[in-house]
Amino acid sequence: MTHYDLVVIGAGPAGEKGAAQAAYFGKRVAIVEATPHVGGAGINTGTIPSKALRETALYFSGLRERGLYGADHAFNRDLRDLEMQDLMYRQQEVVRSLREVVQQNIQRHRIELLHGRASFDDAHTVRVTPLGGGSDLLLSADVILVATGSVPSRDHDIPFGDARIYDSDEILEMQRMPRTMAVVGAGVIGCEYATTFAALGIEVTLIDGRERLLPFLDAEVSQRLRMAMGALQVDVRLGEKVECYEPGADSVRVGLEGGDSLSVESVLIAAGRLGNTRGLGLERLGLAVGERGHLEVNGHYQTSISHVYAVGDVIGFPALAATSMEQARVAMVHAFDLKYKTRVAPICPLAIYTIPEIGMVGESEESCRRKGIDYEVGRAPYRSNARGQITGDLNGQVKLVFAADKQLLGVHIIGESAAELVHVGLMVLVAAGSIDAFIDAVFNYPTLGDAYKYAAYDGLGKLQRRASGHCDALRAIYRADIIPTR
Repeated sequence: MTHYDLVVIGAGPAGEKGAAQAAYFGKRVAIVEATPHVGGAGINTGTIPSKALRETALYFSGLRERGLYGADHAFNRDLRDLEMQDLMYRQQEVVRSLREVVQQNIQRHRIELLHGRASFDDAHTVRVTPLGGGSDLLLSADVILVATGSVPSRDHDIPFGDARIYDSDEILEMQRMPRTMAVVGAGVIGCEYATTFAALGIEVTLIDGRERLLPFLDAEVSQRLRMAMGALQVDVRLGEKVECYEPGADSVRVGLEGGDSLSVESVLIAAGRLGNTRGLGLERLGLAVGERGHLEVNGHYQTSISHVYAVGDVIGFPALAATSMEQARVAMVHAFDLKYKTRVAPICPLAIYTIPEIGMVGESEESCRRKGIDYEVGRAPYRSNARGQITGDLNGQVKLVFAADKQLLGVHIIGESAAELVHVGLMVLVAAGSIDAFIDAVFNYPTLGDAYKYAAYDGLGKLQRRASGHCDALRAIYRADIIPTR
């Protein structure tokens, strides 16, 4: 048995950063990874490859340049005859390169990497069954970090044995471009893939039982996304549920509860993800998992066993690579009393890589109304922005939500570079700043960032009109009090 200060289970974004944080401060660390490659789902099957495919779709389709040459210039191309290896080449190269980056970071921190399946023998002992066979290894540790991520939810009634039905980890293993596709589940993953495949010329039907697209979004942004999907010819079917899947010789019949059905060449099931806790032997420690396989932790990311920590997708919401990495750093600082990073930032941005992409942070109009906050909004369309005109994205928008005293409450962006632009607003939010920060700032010209200034001016104008209307109302009341009506 080999002893370590820290054993990390899982070499995804959370596991890698947690291990590096402890090793940086001189701890002896080992990582156990259950697959042949480091990087987890974030690099190998989910976040990175799907976004790389999105960039490939934008490149081949020319959608980024639509506004430059006319609305129909790009979308008239038929890309469905492209070979899959052409489409997947770029994402495979990006994945390979980022695996090397993670591998180098592990080596630079002198972390021992073991490829095998991990399970708990007891609260301080992890058993590793090597992937290539051979005897099990026993690792003892003062601290153990569970960072095993998540796996796609796979309903037993869905015939995943059919080669044309994929979950979100398998979809990029397609061997040929289908002509038609049903995407079942309009969450983030479903919406991202629906727009990406539609940009490649596939006839996509997006099905979800909810009545609104991505209900956590600002309602205006959600509606704009749905309109954009319409422009990509995605058939969005909300309020409908799938009743059955019937594989046939040439297609899969997808039956809906209302009696309608459609026949497609491929199906993507994007029905959420579960915590990847099966097989860890948590029952030996008395650690219970929730209905969706998640571990419960406290504010320091400790489980009910104080030296066993859990971070990332395996603890549930928000299940983002960005927050997962920070959770791991905070957990290891607490575990080894490093007097360093003590919390994850209370305000975190969200990016959705649909076409067009979305960036958001803070309050929406709906959340302000629920909380009884007196708010106003300011908008700046990309169409009125010089860089927006140059790039051809004429449908994007920056939207600011702010309080009556001008304090910024939220930022909602849809359009080119939204995931990057949202960080400008994030920093003002973190500093509890007002929309005056955008008015006072000098932005490079021409840039999309300059839209923040004009969204702030738009909001400021609304506040002034509101104040003017309030003064008019007061004057009317005053006159009514001193001038008797006849």
